[in-house]
Amino acid sequence: MLVESNMETDPTYIEVAVALPLTTTFTYSVPEEMLPFVVPGKRVLVPFGKRRVTGYILRLCEKQDLEKIKNILDVLDEVPLFPESMIPFFKWIADYYIYPIGEVIKCALPSGLNVYDFTTVEITESGSEVLKEPSLASMEKEILQYVKNGPHSIKDIFRNLNKEASSSLINRLESKGLIKTARTLKSSRVRPTMERYVVLKENETMQGRLSVQRKKIIDHLRMNHEVPLKMLKEIVPSAARIVKSMADAGYVSIVNRRVYRDPFGEAIQADTIHELTTEQEGVIAHMLKSLGKGYSPHLLTGVTGSGKTEVYMQLADKAIKLGYSVIILVPEIALISQMERRFRSRFGECIAVLHSGLSDSERYDQWMRIVSGEVSIALGARSAIFAPFVNIGFIIVDEEHDPSYKQENGLRYHARDLAVVRAKQASGVVLLGSATPSVQSYYNTTTNKFSKGELTERVENRPLPEVSIVDLREYRDSRGAKRIITPLLQGAMKETLSRREQVLLFLNRRGFSSFTVCASCGETIQCKNCDISLTFHKGENAHKCHYCGFSLSSSSTCKSCGSSSVRLLGLGTEKVEEAVQSLFPEARIARMDKDTTAKKGSILSILRALRNQEIDVLIGTQMVAKGHDFPNITLVGIICADLSLNFPDFRAGERTFQLLAQVAGRAGRGETPGKVILQTYNPDHFSILTAKEQDFNAFYSKEIVHRKALNYPPFSRIIHVRISGKDKNKTRRYTQELGAVCQTIRKRDKDLLKSIEILGPIEASLQKIASFYRWQILLKGNSSQSLHQFIHSLFLENIYKTAKRDVQVVIDVDPLYMM
Repeated sequence: MLVESNMETDPTYIEVAVALPLTTTFTYSVPEEMLPFVVPGKRVLVPFGKRRVTGYILRLCEKQDLEKIKNILDVLDEVPLFPESMIPFFKWIADYYIYPIGEVIKCALPSGLNVYDFTTVEITESGSEVLKEPSLASMEKEILQYVKNGPHSIKDIFRNLNKEASSSLINRLESKGLIKTARTLKSSRVRPTMERYVVLKENETMQGRLSVQRKKIIDHLRMNHEVPLKMLKEIVPSAARIVKSMADAGYVSIVNRRVYRDPFGEAIQADTIHELTTEQEGVIAHMLKSLGKGYSPHLLTGVTGSGKTEVYMQLADKAIKLGYSVIILVPEIALISQMERRFRSRFGECIAVLHSGLSDSERYDQWMRIVSGEVSIALGARSAIFAPFVNIGFIIVDEEHDPSYKQENGLRYHARDLAVVRAKQASGVVLLGSATPSVQSYYNTTTNKFSKGELTERVENRPLPEVSIVDLREYRDSRGAKRIITPLLQGAMKETLSRREQVLLFLNRRGFSSFTVCASCGETIQCKNCDISLTFHKGENAHKCHYCGFSLSSSSTCKSCGSSSVRLLGLGTEKVEEAVQSLFPEARIARMDKDTTAKKGSILSILRALRNQEIDVLIGTQMVAKGHDFPNITLVGIICADLSLNFPDFRAGERTFQLLAQVAGRAGRGETPGKVILQTYNPDHFSILTAKEQDFNAFYSKEIVHRKALNYPPFSRIIHVRISGKDKNKTRRYTQELGAVCQTIRKRDKDLLKSIEILGPIEASLQKIASFYRWQILLKGNSSQSLHQFIHSLFLENIYKTAKRDVQVVIDVDPLYMM
């Protein structure tokens, strides 16, 4: 049943954002028969040039003074996919991140929903005849050969033939009558899942003697009224045939009901509210005073293991009892598993989960549970900030410092920042939580933009882990496993394993060897598509690029001298795993990195085994450092603490401190005190020393001085303009021209001359990735407004200078990575 518009006077025009890279919205008229079903938040199918595409209704308009307004073709939804109150949120995102609003909405919604059409190519009889002629050009022959067995899309043809797409070639073949093209409509990939239910009709008495199977079915229906046919088949294997005859006789009816695919894991036992510490009670009381009284931003800091999750759960409990909805963001899918278990144990099935680990259909189901009002809590990674709630009480961002909240492709939004914006627009409360908050967020507490709460002690007065620093410079001449696992760490592991406790080893680099060179001539084994050396992966017996996926067999010879002898330098988690196996052959060892968690469900499987103490030593990258709570891990070993310190990035020290303090915080979260051994080549660096003491205030007081001296965020704002192209010279020339336009715009405006600093253009630190040559321009300003004014002048007013087909330009507002 379609939901009808309840407006007193139905307007005949609507404003539509199309799911295409266009900055403007469009007006369409609505045929009379569709008027009752047109509501903001629904999708419509609209004509766009020669195409048919998906659009999103933003508002209903009165009569427009426009000519040749086209009619919409169809209304695609029964109910709106997002509430009207979210439209200003989408518009804000489009303006701030300089991104088309239709693409913003497409990014927010579950994948696979959009309907669009595309061109297909089919061979004609003439084409089949010409195919036999030897004089046919090779490329034309390849295309005709490919489509002779049926129609294919143009994109599919050129992708499979591994050729550059050419519209002129297709047009030439069509003009010769060798092919014919057609527009084909592609429907959405996801649809509601329907299941057949059997319903016993009231006041119907079964005539005659009942068989045992029929009696079982009827007894079950009388107890439950309506039952899935699938469940009846488990009781009576022949239920499908029996139920059909009963339906024909009028005793039961068979109806289709919508069901939701279950993305959750195993069943979870119910949980009760935990006793709070005095500090937790104070934080909760302070937060609840803000609920229902308008926008209120807060930062919750504290040591690792201080019980922030329990604070989140009790705040959510109070909010939903008052009729509010709650959004909870966590940075990684691995963390969602743990948080989801805790929330489901407390709140049952009234939560929805949104993250990229779900299939398109599962995510659509979770989304529709929110739309229907079935759930009041949404839990997920960064995309959960778009959960279509209406009455938001709290938006909670756990581990708010984590860079995973920043999307690094497409719409480059930061979910933490959007949480603040959405809470402000919804007059809600936003709570950012972290034991190692971002410098930006903590700075906001010093300027009274955010209120600050603090948890200074671990729950049950558990001590912080004892941290020991090992200077790796003393072990430079060591060989084999001892160079990776120093004697102090090896001894601590031996003691821990003898007590049947668990060990966590952290190294933020996957693979076996991060730097491979020819043993004969010393030439580095490089990726053919990127300016980066290949990493050797022993499990796959191949050298791989972590940027573009290119790989070389381990048996490949050196391109410079032809030698097959290779030296495997550097280290990764695979090499650590091998070292641990050689030192502790009886230990049960697991590895948790991108290589071992690529398969769906693999993260949950590893975490379940760790929780059930089926793993003695877990080796992992940064995904093991974030918020996990495993009481039996009493030793954490940080193999090399320096990997992120030397990045050409002003946030390198901040990231290093956060990563080390977080991974150290995984130790001693149960009754047994924890121990951390931190191996480093820079034992005197302030990021290392403050992480050892778990002292964020000491780190912040030194870091903020550097930021102010260099006028980096939070004292300025940054927009990163990334330029890339496959032709090295064209890309360089275009970038230099763009840099000249930047200087012209800045010099002609006195305000911009004072407020905007232009750094570059310059080649990126990684000059080539995936065969694209990369340049960058960094724009630094004291206000977001002046930077946006500059960008609009650069790309909208000078579009004839800045638009180039062969070069890609990406605008990244508030960038995190500038490599």
